[in-house]
Amino acid sequence: MTTKELIAAITQETGMRKNDVSKLLEATVQAAKDTLIEGQSIQIQNFGMLEVKTKKERAYVHPKTGERSVVPEKRQVGFKQNSILKDAINSK
Repeated sequence: MTTKELIAAITQETGMRKNDVSKLLEATVQAAKDTLIEGQSIQIQNFGMLEVKTKKERAYVHPKTGERSVVPEKRQVGFKQNSILKDAINSK
């Protein structure tokens, strides 16, 4: 689903104007990004949790050249689905 399709679905479900839904979605995404950048998690009831995880620095060997290097530590977003979402997905 694209952003445009999501906006259309929300518009149809709520009866709100597309412009208002678009602004609301942009604000929601920005608030989520800001929260994750701060290292905090986001819990959405009946959906799941987004959280920042840190992957440790690790050694890497290029398979073709055999060159060794180090992959630096990095942060990435992980998603844990809620049991309600899990059940809904698996029931169909």
